[in-house]
Amino acid sequence: MVNEHPVHYAVKLVFDRAAALLALVILCPVFVLIGLLIKLDSSGPVFFAQDRVGKDGKLFKSIKFRTMVHRAAETGLGLNIKLEDERITRVGQFLRTWSLDELPQFYSVLMGDMSIVGPRPTLLYQVEQYSDFQKKRLLVRPGVTGWAQINGRNAIGWEERIKLDVWYVENWSLWLDIKIMLRTIRVIVKREGLYGAGGINDDFLQDRQDSDPPGTSV
Repeated sequence: MVNEHPVHYAVKLVFDRAAALLALVILCPVFVLIGLLIKLDSSGPVFFAQDRVGKDGKLFKSIKFRTMVHRAAETGLGLNIKLEDERITRVGQFLRTWSLDELPQFYSVLMGDMSIVGPRPTLLYQVEQYSDFQKKRLLVRPGVTGWAQINGRNAIGWEERIKLDVWYVENWSLWLDIKIMLRTIRVIVKREGLYGAGGINDDFLQDRQDSDPPGTSV
């Protein structure tokens, strides 16, 4: 991080582990209930695990509650998703609407692969197309929530999201993390940015520009 202070960074690491552990303990009954509903609603595993790229390009398993039919990536839009996607299960729709499918990622935070706040973890094929500017988002651990998540989420395209992520990396502070966490609650409650323009999430495009992100006020 450009503005990284050793003490502040240590505080972030301790907070991440402590918050993740507390969340997993408190949410254990919720995890069991969600798991039962997923199994009753459709066949397949409770969790969806996928290789994602973390800090410094390290791969790790990102774990979420399964919200789509088993092997959904092999049908329909593949890795992309649209509003009222027929591959999303009934329980999955509810989980996605309230971002409950993301809860298992607290385990990745506890293991040190993710942070509470940071750029969202992306797929390897996307990272392989990054420019030098875009690779800056890999200087920090990916987050459960992040600057791009509270500034448009899926309603903005990948290019803009990456610019916002890089801005976060270059302007990080503990106070910024606190603001992001507080604003995340509002985004979830209002269900903002669940899908892209026209109801289809923006696919990752190879052609990117290395310009500074506009509108980065907190």
